[in-house]
Formats: sequence, C-alpha cells, structure tokens
Amino acid sequence: MKRLILLMVMFATCCAKPEDLSGKVFVFPKETKTDHVKLQTSQTEFSSVTACLRFQTDLTRNYGLFSLATTAHSNAFLLFKRESVDVIDVEARDGKADFGSLSFPRNTWHSVCATWRSDNGVAQVWMDGKATIKRFIRTRAITGAPITILGQEQDAYGGNFDEAQSFIGMITDVHMWDQVLPASEIKRYMAYKHFTPGNVFNWGALEYDITGDILVEEESEVM
Repeated sequence: MKRLILLMVMFATCCAKPEDLSGKVFVFPKETKTDHVKLQTSQTEFSSVTACLRFQTDLTRNYGLFSLATTAHSNAFLLFKRESVDVIDVEARDGKADFGSLSFPRNTWHSVCATWRSDNGVAQVWMDGKATIKRFIRTRAITGAPITILGQEQDAYGGNFDEAQSFIGMITDVHMWDQVLPASEIKRYMAYKHFTPGNVFNWGALEYDITGDILVEEESEVM
C-alpha cells in the first residue's frame, strides 16, 4: 500500500502540467515562517540570469522577493528588499551587491528585474522602468538542482525561513531567463508590452506548489 501511494505521488509530480496564471496574482496575507510558493524547473545550470516580477506591499522591514537556492549556496540568486527605504540586494552564489536610490512607495505596484552574468560578474537592477548603475558580483555559474521560493528567503536549501523576512502583499508576472535580456526586452516587460516569456519560469506556463495560506486571485480583484 505504501509503495502504491509513493508511486501515485511520483506520478502526480512528474506529470504536473504548467498553469497559465495570466491575469492572476499570488496573495501573501500574513507574516509567517512557513507559507511560500515553490517554483518548479528542471534546469540545473545558469551562467546568466534575468529575473522579473511585479509586487505590491506595505512593509517597511526586510523581506525577500525572489529566492533561488542550491545545495551549495542558499543565496544562489536572491532579490532582497532591505529595511533601508531605497535598497535592493542582489546576491549570486552568496556574493552580493546593493542597489540604492530606488523608490518604493507603499501600497503601489512595482515592477523589478535583476540581471547577472557569471563571465564578467556584472549585475544590474531595473525598477519601474529605470535602470540602476551596474555593479560587480564576481563568481562562477550557478549549478545544481535549484529550489526557488516566493514569499520567503531561504537560509538553507528549501527552508530555514525567518518570519521577520517573510513577504506580505501580492506578487504577479514572475519570469526568469537563463540569459541577460537586452534592455529593449526589459523595457517592454516594464511597460506591460509584449515580451519574450521566461524560458526558466514563465507566468503564462508556471509549475508551482503552494504551502500555507497563500491565495491565487484574479488581477482585477486586487489591482
């Protein structure tokens, strides 16, 4: 019986179908050290990354926006909003760069993209259509099976969440590419125009699992 249940779980996992979340948002309604969304991908090596999402929150403390971990690096690729009102951290394989002088009005929708490439270490953030300066995170390519989390920041592979860093608010339009997108494509994403969907994570064909009290709601109900 146990073997049958295990086989059924494995079959359900391997055969899960991507879901089109166009016009929908993830709602994170409470502070917690457990609730999160896990994004699924079979890719295990990233020499470059572009990650984009839109979010709304009224938080003034620290919170994680996008957390990708491997067994070797809990911050393999991380977007983290600092308590300082105008700073986003980008981390790659535990190397870090701070991007400041950004604007985060509360209870307002924001579009953010972060890029990084391992060959020259250059990283950059785009916030609500504007690009920051470029900074340096010199490290090697990200390798190993990733666990990617929305709503929490991983301090260990797949867990060790800190309630005081959990995200409260709404997230939508999550995309990730295994390359640095041209500025023209990022601008199109920022402007809600047609752009090339992510080839790692695609909001229009997303495989994900929800743990806890996180809602999937229509965009028209919250925007």
